[in-house]
This record gives sequence, structure tokens and C-alpha cells, in this order.
Amino acid sequence: MPEETYDMAPAGLLDAFWGYERALMANDLVALDGFFAPGPQTLRADAGGILVGHDAISAFRRGRGGAPARTIGDVHVRRITDDTAVVIAQTLPSTGGRGQQTQVWCRTTDGSWVIEAAHVSQPAAAIAAAVWRVVGSPLVAGAASGPLVGQTVAVKDLFAVAGFATGAGVPAFLAARAPAGDNATVVAELLAAGASVQGIAQTDEFAYSIAGRNAHYGTPPNGAVPGAIPGGSSSGPASAVALGQASIGLGTDTGGSIRVPASYQGLWGLRTTHGAVSRAGMLPLAPSFDTVGWLTRDAATLELAASVSVDAAAQRSLEPSFVVDPSLVALATPEVQAAFASAVAGLSVTSVDLGDPDELVEAFRVTQAAEAWMSDGAWVDAHPGALGSDIAARFAVAKGITEGQALAGASAFDGARAHLDRVLGDRILLLPSASSAAPSTTAEGAELEAIRGSTLRLTCIAGITGRPALSVPLMTVPVETTAAAPVGLCLVGPRYSDLALIALGAALMAPLVE
Repeated sequence: MPEETYDMAPAGLLDAFWGYERALMANDLVALDGFFAPGPQTLRADAGGILVGHDAISAFRRGRGGAPARTIGDVHVRRITDDTAVVIAQTLPSTGGRGQQTQVWCRTTDGSWVIEAAHVSQPAAAIAAAVWRVVGSPLVAGAASGPLVGQTVAVKDLFAVAGFATGAGVPAFLAARAPAGDNATVVAELLAAGASVQGIAQTDEFAYSIAGRNAHYGTPPNGAVPGAIPGGSSSGPASAVALGQASIGLGTDTGGSIRVPASYQGLWGLRTTHGAVSRAGMLPLAPSFDTVGWLTRDAATLELAASVSVDAAAQRSLEPSFVVDPSLVALATPEVQAAFASAVAGLSVTSVDLGDPDELVEAFRVTQAAEAWMSDGAWVDAHPGALGSDIAARFAVAKGITEGQALAGASAFDGARAHLDRVLGDRILLLPSASSAAPSTTAEGAELEAIRGSTLRLTCIAGITGRPALSVPLMTVPVETTAAAPVGLCLVGPRYSDLALIALGAALMAPLVE
């Protein structure tokens, strides 16, 4: 029988405790709101982070979709005062294991009891299916010596890992794939440098998204902002790194798929110069834009990971000459604009006009969509219903692009690239890595599409020019669910300045670290 130490419970507390438990199992959001103290000081914490304020906790519950089924085991109450007590209860999930919850309850002026602070711990999952498709300890061991010994890699499910099929975030696609005979070139380079492959991490379907939500495997948790989406399409590797389950995320960036999750989760993320890193063994989306890159928690690890794959002889140095296009910065939310202004305030920055953001993103979008259909369209056509609604809609648009539109788009792309190169020259473009902090998991499709549109207008510049782009976790903004959410400062440098960009980003970050 569960142990119960109720002798110290003030009158009415246990009724409130069990009422809260019933409301939790029924997912009665109105009742749950009533059990948590109103105001900005109420706290709820778990392994995903700390929620501050009643509104943030309420928003988290709305997005969660209900708590896992469980029963209550041992319950212990410790009276602090006549109107304050701590309740510690053992939780027994229906899936097995044991968890705990600790609550600080306070009596209100009307005699009812509310929770002022709560901490929840769940049994640790062996494999978080929303983050990992397959994981080992490690899955593939690296070389015994090399600069990356001790590092672990979360490989995006677009790269070949010998002995395992590549699934591209689509179960039906994975089911028909044979195991890879060889590692992708960049995977082999990481292994040869001593890093071990921890596992194969999830991606948005065919990497055709920057949100991080997968209709089949779920949404990986955001390691920096509880209740927020992780950013995609390198969502699995990014979350694995942010959660401390790997030290390096190996990803791809076509339209922002490294920079956006890096921005949303407070990571370092590098999109390399187009063609600077081999894409052999990597499933393509839009080859004119596809690049390889990495996500890490610090600049030193990012520099080590990049240095084993980029050709050092082709790398160039950088002069810290910075430019900003105010029309691009204006696409971000007011909070991000303010954080950006503060981040660049100490730098000597020249304003430039890169052109109409709508025209630039259209040149990117048409070519990307036409190439995405060339890469995956035949499979999508042959497997109706295999994709989630948002990605299926994106491929439907891609299918509808005519040959004439594709030719016009290619011409616009070439013109945009030449124009951007003339304006930027050898200077470094500064802009936010994403137009906002990470949206809530409760965000509707229309809201996410609007955020995607404004973010793509920022990220497409590196895609069109083939330049490297580094997201540095230099900014924070206030959001509903936490005191401060990360936003990346993006540095777009001249082609083949990848390693120099990392060094420059570290120099910009140094005062904040100190």
C-alpha cells in the first residue's frame, strides 16, 4: 500500500490535492487554471525547463494535449505554516517507472488552496522517439584517436549511415529503403576524426520545412523554451544537442534548416559555403541550395567539427566589415528588432539595400520548389497520403510549377545572386537568424506559415548567394512561456569564409560570456 503521511496537512489541503489530480487526468484546463495561483510569480518546472507565471503555465498545458495517464503512490505533506505546505507525491505512469511531483500549496484569503510552485519529474525515456529514429551507446564508434574523440553526433536522417536505411522523416519512404552500404562522406569524416555516431535523429518530412514538426514522429522538444517548437528541418539533431544527448548535430541547410533551429534553441549553427562540404551520401531536396552544416552548444566544438570536413586550403580570412539591410531587419518582430539593435550597437555597421525581400524570396522559392519536385516528386505522386498535410500542400505547389515558371525563376535567381554579390562584396551581412523566437507548439498553421514567410526572407540571402551563414546565440527576447527565449544573430560572410566566421562569432560572443 502507498505510504501516506497526512498528519501535518492543514485543513482542506488534501481535498485540493486530489481535486487537482482528478482535473489533471481529465485534462480539465479550466479547473487546472484555478488550481495554480494567479500572477507572474507562479512556477512550474520539469526537465524541459522552468515556466514562470500563471499565463505561461496555462499556455503550456493547452499545447501539451493532456498529461500522461498515471496513478499516485506515496504522498507526504509537510506543514510550513497554517497557510502553507509542501506536498511530495510519487507518480506511477501507466507506461511504467516512477516519477515525483513536489508542490508548494498556499491558502488564499477565501480559504481555498492553490499551487504557488511545482516541480515534476518523469521516468527517463530510453529513446525519445520525437528526437531519435534509432540510437545506440553509441550507434557507431569513432576512431580511437583524432580531434573529435569524446564527441557524439546526432546524424540527421538524410545522411547515409552504413548498415541503416535513410528515412527522410517519412515512415513509408523508410520502409522501402535498403540499409546503406557506406557512410555519407561527412559522416565518415567525423568518424575518422574520432567522433562517434550517437544515433540517427529525426527530420521534417523530406527536409521541406523550417518548423520542426513531423506528422508521424511528433515534435522534438525545444531544449531552451518549454512548450515551443524546435525549428526544422534539422529538428532532431538540434534538440539532441540542446538537451545534452549529443555534442554535435549533423544537419543540412537549404532554406534555413540549421540556422532556424539554432536560433530557436540557443545553439551555434553553421550553414557552410555551397559546395564546400561533400554531399555524397546525402538525400537532396534542392541541390542549388542544399548545404551541410553542424549544430553545437559552443563555438569551439563547432570549429572542430567544421574543420574536419571543409577544405582548409580553400578557406579565406575575413575583415570585420559589417552591413545591415534595415528592410530585412524590419521583417522581424519588434522584440527581435530591439534585441538585434542592442547586439550590433557596438559595431561599425553600414546600411545597404539588398532589394525587395518579396522578390528575393520568390526567386528562391520557385527554384527550390521546382528542384524539390525533381528530387522527390515521383515518390510523392506514387504514395498519396504518405505525408502530413502541410508538407503535402508544399509539394502540391511544387508540382504545379510549369516549365516556363521554372525557367523564369531560374533567371530571377541568377539575377538576384549577381545583384546580392555586387552589393555585399566581401562584407559581412548581419541579420536575425529567424524573424521571431520559437513559436508555441499550439500555434496554428496560418500563424506558422506567416512566421515561415518572414523568416525565409531573412534566410534566403545565404541560399541565393551560396554564402556561409553562422547563427550565434547572442540575443534573447521575452516570450509568454519563459523569462527569455534565444534568438540567433546571423553572420553571412563571403564564400569560403566558414572557419573565419566561427572565429568572428566567438569574438562577438566573448564579452557576453565574460
